[in-house]
Amino acid sequence: MSRPNHPAKSPTMRDVARLAGVSQPTVSRVLNDTATTVSISEETRQKVLDAVKALGYHPNMTARSLRTQKSQMIALMIADISNGFYHPMARAVQDVARKHNYDVIIANSDHRYDNEKHFLEAVIRRPVDGVIMVVFRLTDEEIDRFITIAQTPIVVLGVQIEHPEVDVVWADDEKATFEAVTWLIEERGYSQVGFLGVPDDYPPGPRRWNGYKRAMEHAGLPIFSDYLYFQGDFTLESGRKAARELMTRQDWPPVMFALNDLMAIGFILELQDAGYNIPDDIAVMGFDDIPEASIIRPHLTTIAQTPVDIGQKLVNTLFDRIEGNRNGPKRILEAPCILTPRQSA
Repeated sequence: MSRPNHPAKSPTMRDVARLAGVSQPTVSRVLNDTATTVSISEETRQKVLDAVKALGYHPNMTARSLRTQKSQMIALMIADISNGFYHPMARAVQDVARKHNYDVIIANSDHRYDNEKHFLEAVIRRPVDGVIMVVFRLTDEEIDRFITIAQTPIVVLGVQIEHPEVDVVWADDEKATFEAVTWLIEERGYSQVGFLGVPDDYPPGPRRWNGYKRAMEHAGLPIFSDYLYFQGDFTLESGRKAARELMTRQDWPPVMFALNDLMAIGFILELQDAGYNIPDDIAVMGFDDIPEASIIRPHLTTIAQTPVDIGQKLVNTLFDRIEGNRNGPKRILEAPCILTPRQSA
C-alpha cells in the first residue's frame, strides 16, 4: 500500500541557521536588521541570506507580532478603486510600506458611510499598526471613538478632518479652482463658465464650489442656474447624466468646469456620442489629471493633483508615528495643484 502524501514541512529559522552554519540569534539579527553590539560580518550576513533563499524561508509573522507587539501591517481606505486618481497614490503607499517591511490592506468605500464605518470595524477586529484613510462621511467624533479603541495612528487625505490627533494631507483645491476658472475667463476668453459638481455632503464639493463662485465674482460675471449641475458623484456615468440633462436645455455655457476628471470625461463622451464637438460646441475642464485625461480626444484640460506625492506624504507621515519619530501635535501637509492646459478648453 502506498504511503500517504504529507505536505512538506515549512523551513524554520533553525533550518536556516543549520544551513548557514550560524546560530539562530544571528539569523534573527540579520533578518530583523536588529541593532546590536554583536558585530555581524558581511560574509555571515550573505550566508544567512543565501540560506533563506535556498530554503524558501518566510518569517512567522504571527510569532513576530507577539514578540514585537506589531502586526507589520497598515490599512489603506480609498474612496473609489475605479478612479485612476487613487491608483498611483495606493502604489506609492505600498512602495514605501515595503521598504519598512510592511504589508498594506486596501479597502474601497465607494464614498458610502456604511462602508467607511465597516472599514473602522474591520480594523478593530484585525489590528494593524497604522491607518490611512480618504474620508468622505466619517465625523471627527467617530474617528475619536476609533482611536480610543484601536490605539493606532491615523493619517487622512482631506482637510475637513479636524481631529487634534490625526495628521492630514490636503490640496488647496478651493484656491486651485479659483485660479483655473479665472484662467478660463482671462486667458482663454470664455464669457461664461458652467459648473458640474456634487452634493454638499461630498467634502471637496463645497471647497471647489467656493473657488468657482469667487472666480466668477472676481471677473464680475453672473452665475446662471441653468449652467449649474450638482447631482454628480465623481463617476463617469454621472458626467454622462449631466450631459444628457444639458442637451435638454436651449442655453449652454461656452465651457463647463467639472469637479473631477471622471465626470468631465463622461460629460465629453456623452456629447460626442450625440454628435457634438469638443471644444467647439462646448469646452470642458476637469480636476485631478488621471491617466485617462491624456488618452481621451481631445485631451482634457485639467488641474493636476500629484497622487504619488500625496501617497508618499500620507505613508511617510504615518511611519513617523509608527516608528516613534514623532509624537507631537497633528501635522497638516499640503500637496500642490497644477493647472494643465490641453485641447478640451
